[in-house]
Amino acid sequence: MLYQFVRYVLAPLVRLVYRPRVEGLENVPAEGPVIIAANHRAVLDTAVISLVVRRQVRFLGKAEYFTARGLRGRLMAAFVDALGFVPVQRGNAHAGLAALNAGQTVLNGGGVFAIYPEGTRSLDGRLYRGHTGVAVLALTTGAPVVPVALFGTQMLMPRGGRIPRYARVGIRFGAPMDFSRVTERDQRARRAITDEVMAAIRELSQQEYVDRYHRRPDEDRDEGIA
Repeated sequence: MLYQFVRYVLAPLVRLVYRPRVEGLENVPAEGPVIIAANHRAVLDTAVISLVVRRQVRFLGKAEYFTARGLRGRLMAAFVDALGFVPVQRGNAHAGLAALNAGQTVLNGGGVFAIYPEGTRSLDGRLYRGHTGVAVLALTTGAPVVPVALFGTQMLMPRGGRIPRYARVGIRFGAPMDFSRVTERDQRARRAITDEVMAAIRELSQQEYVDRYHRRPDEDRDEGIA
């Protein structure tokens, strides 16, 4: 019920108010498993992707979103589930494996799974080196990767903000990338695929590229797959 509200009431309302510039949405396959790999500018990137794509998109979400007690906790759990979050326990040695398993489950079920290969939001607007989780998912599930560039989302809720502001945002979807031809699954192959995906995101976003990982304090890191 809540998913239908988000999809058919909230999403059209948000699109009407914010009028996001959307390009290439037809590049997201209408059915079958799909990996959406996006640059990461702001905390609301997830909401923008979820409200624009016509299919339900699944993302990683902190397990705490789903475990809070009381009525408020239950409402929060229902809302983030409707937005497409998949609960993952973070901050332990098994977090990376749990994240990959969650993504594989969504994709093996024919769903859409979105990740931020950079692993965290960019603080300076540049595009940083991607972690190889996107390649692992592509190789193990055979799902195509759709590169995505987000624009202006950092203005919706600047760092430290609590209430979204009005800002025109844009989202550009690239052509699906098929890696089914790749038979090797070693680190070299994963690195090559990831770099190819990041190059596609860079082409779409026109961001300056930095060939190193963007690190931030653990408590401020987002739900990416390393």
